[in-house]
Parts: sequence; structure tokens; C-alpha cells
Amino acid sequence: MARFRTWLGIALAGALSVSLAGCSSTGGKRAEDARKAAAAQGRAAVNTPRWTFAMITHSGDGDTFWDIVQSGAKQAAVKDNIEFLYSHDAQAQQQAQLVDAAIDKKVDGIIVTLAKPDALKAAVARAEKAGIPVITVNSGSEVSRQFGALTHVGQDETVAGEAVGEELTERGRKKALCVLHEQGNVGHEQRCAGVAKTFRGTVQNLYVNGTNMPDVQSAIGARLQADKSFDAVVTLGAPYADTAVKAKRDAGSAAEVDTFDLNAKVAGELADGTLGFAVDQQPYLQGYQAVDLLWLYKYNGDVLGGGRPVLTGPQIVTRDQAPALREYTGRGTR
Repeated sequence: MARFRTWLGIALAGALSVSLAGCSSTGGKRAEDARKAAAAQGRAAVNTPRWTFAMITHSGDGDTFWDIVQSGAKQAAVKDNIEFLYSHDAQAQQQAQLVDAAIDKKVDGIIVTLAKPDALKAAVARAEKAGIPVITVNSGSEVSRQFGALTHVGQDETVAGEAVGEELTERGRKKALCVLHEQGNVGHEQRCAGVAKTFRGTVQNLYVNGTNMPDVQSAIGARLQADKSFDAVVTLGAPYADTAVKAKRDAGSAAEVDTFDLNAKVAGELADGTLGFAVDQQPYLQGYQAVDLLWLYKYNGDVLGGGRPVLTGPQIVTRDQAPALREYTGRGTR
């Protein structure tokens, strides 16, 4: 795990140097102040044309993860003199129609998620045919290049799952419940498969209806009550972590709850020990880099990644990192 974290730190160093403009506390503060000032005043840092970029995601309503992605994208858009359009739909066919609508608007670039890639393939092809550059983000890294996208920004979901399996093993866990809240999402399947690949214990998948939190809590609680041998629960999104905590308490289970992704609640529960660890894929960075890379392509023909995904994660975060995380999540950047 130590080697994994070291490798990830090296892989992210270049990306972070572009987007965060400095690692020291003083330099980082100056960069953050400059970004806040630019956002408040609506001033671009460049004099390139006022291009329009559209981001279309598979997010459902009220998903805080995508608020963070948008926060990063909007910040980069201000800096790069970009008009940023955001739309989303959890239904893949409707998401594809939103991509078509962006093409009809003759936008200058498209950022799209490929959680259900088969439904988006034709729409991405139409964008390419129309001469609109596409960057995929968050999900779909394995098909991004095949579909004709310039690059993919996000974490490799299989690698992320493998990191979780290694962490569970290191913590001495023996039996884990992996909770999938969106059926048909290939990234979720890859996460749980990755956990099973490296975890020396056993993994069972539990499919739940992620749009109904009471049902999610009931389903997790029922499984934990029926099988007291579960000593770990892994949720695939930050909003589901607290629900899993409630479910395990109702079931009288001693299982540790761990999760993918961060929000303010997760940061707080890491701090007080309610959660064991979280996997951060840095959604702010996904949004920021996607816009910035499209701008670089339009301005200078630059393509980052050499045909391979630009990784923003995974990063295992624990109670040790919680104080800093609470600050970052509070301002909407982690």
C-alpha cells in the first residue's frame, strides 16, 4: 500500500502543478486567493476567444459529488474565458440526447461521462464527426480512446477497487459487503471486482436502489443482520456511507464502514472514527482538468496523457488526513 500511494503521488504531481499552482502553504494560499478573486470578478486570465464547452454527466438529482466536479469546471472556465454549460441525466438514453443537444448548439468542446458507454457511443461519434473535441471524465476510461475522445480524466475504477482490497487486507478484515447503488454502471462493477481481486477475504455484492435511501438502509441492514460475519461494508459513493453507518447500527453489526468518494459528512466521520477510510478520486480536479485540457487543445493543440487516462485517483484517506479534508470539503473543492 505504501508503494501504491507513492506511485499515485508521482502520477498526480504533474496534474496538480498545473491546476493548483504551487504546493507550499504560502504559494497555495496565493493561488487560492487569485482563483477566488477571478471567480468573484468574472475575469479571465487569458485573451483567447470566448469558446463554449458543455459537460454532460450521468448524475442524478442532488448528488453532491457532481457539485464538486462542477465547482472545479466552473473555476477553470472563468480562468480560461469559457462559457460553461452543464446538464445531466441518470438515464443513459436521455444523457445521449443531451450530448446531441450540445452538438446542435455547435459548442466548441464536450466533456461527457461514460457510465453506460454503449448508450453514449453513437452520440460521441456524432460529436467527433461534427468536429467537436470530446474529453471523457470520471467513467469510461477503458473505451474513451476507442470512442474517439482526446483523453480521459478520472481514476481507473479497477485500480481503485484493488486499492480498497489491499487496504481491507491490511486492516485485517475477513468478509466485506460491496454496495452497488446504480445497476448498469460499469464503473461500479469494476470497483467491486477490483476489491475482490486483491482482498484476501471474501466479498459479496449487494445491489440497492440508490435513489431511495430508506430502501438502501433497509437492504444493508437486512444483510448485516442475517450474516454477522461481515466485518466491512464498502459503499461506492459518499452519500451512501452515512446510510450504511445507520444500517449497521440498526443491525447491531460491528462491521467497519468504508467508502469511495468524499463530502463534508465523510470528512467529519473519518475524523471521529465513524468511518475507517475513504477513496478520493478528486472530483474537483476532474472538472478543472477537463475544462483546462479542452482549452489547451483548442488554443495550442495540446493533448495530455499520450492516449492513456489522466489519473486523479485513487488516494486512500484516513483519520490522519481528516482535519485538512474538512477544510477542503467545507469550501467545496474535495
